Amino acid sequence: MTLRTPLILSFGSINIVLTARSQRLPRPGETVHAESYAIGLGGKGSNQAAAAARLAQAFDVDVALAGRVGCDAFGVLIFTEN
Repeated sequence: MTLRTPLILSFGSINIVLTARSQRLPRPGETVHAESYAIGLGGKGSNQAAAAARLAQAFDVDVALAGRVGCDAFGVLIFTEN
């Protein structure tokens, strides 16, 4: 029998997160303009897999993520932002 490296498999959402920063919160009905924004990866499955991967390094465990990704510009970004 051959021993295999243990595997953690995370199933869940894989999202692009858009975060905008402004000087203050708007009042009801008011529009404020963002000073800057950031684009990042997120989603429950993605976040769980990332946390498991950080922990797994100390225990020689592999981590994989399974989820659906669209074929739009954000889907392409997910595959290029490992």
